Amino acid sequence: MQAQEGLEFETEGDRRLYEYVERNGRVDREELESEFSMDAERLDQEIGALLEGDYLEERDGALQIKIDYGEETTYETDGLEVTIRPAEQSDLKGIVRVMREVAEEDAYLTAETVVDLLDQEEVVFRYNDRESRMFFVTMVDDEVVGWVHLHSPNFAKLSHTAELTMGVLEEYRGHGIGSRLMEHGLEWAEENGYEKVYQSLPATNQDGVRFLERHRWVTEAIRQAHFKIDDDYVAEQQMAIMLQDPVMG
Repeated sequence: MQAQEGLEFETEGDRRLYEYVERNGRVDREELESEFSMDAERLDQEIGALLEGDYLEERDGALQIKIDYGEETTYETDGLEVTIRPAEQSDLKGIVRVMREVAEEDAYLTAETVVDLLDQEEVVFRYNDRESRMFFVTMVDDEVVGWVHLHSPNFAKLSHTAELTMGVLEEYRGHGIGSRLMEHGLEWAEENGYEKVYQSLPATNQDGVRFLERHRWVTEAIRQAHFKIDDDYVAEQQMAIMLQDPVMG
């Protein structure tokens, strides 16, 4: 899924159609025809070029960007039926709700930044020549109870890396859900060519630090007095995991 260095389109119309679908998630042909005031024959030509170029795919009568959305998995734990699946645009409100609750409980500042961006853009996925953004959600009883998010900038020297945020509602912790969600996100990242995944968190969140350490993450740096939370200075703990052994030049 790594963002390409400049998506190349045959026409400006192709680009505009792609960017509209990328911003809006799943879109049907009637919506595109109305949005672009385009007759059906010309629209079919533009869509056909994007389908043939593997920019879009058609699924269940709607168009969406063509990326590796990953697999859905369902399992049972402690009497709960849990599903981990790629997020859908319709999950936006549930993701925002869970992220805000977790960020407030755990002073998860990176998650706060991500959820503010989601609120502003109202788009779950991003896949363009500037960035890639992927979400998986954990569902219990058809409700979002956790998420894992991977974001990568379209910058050649950083395109092998992705920043990860994740969280599970407090009432669903202690069932191994967070561990399964973390591994799901890391497996997807490795399968899609990412070599290093990283994140940062307040050093006061030692529960979070220990969780990451159990999943093979290591501390790369600590920046003293980097955050100011409730008038207290708090260090930032930068952590990462290598998914592939680096070849040093």
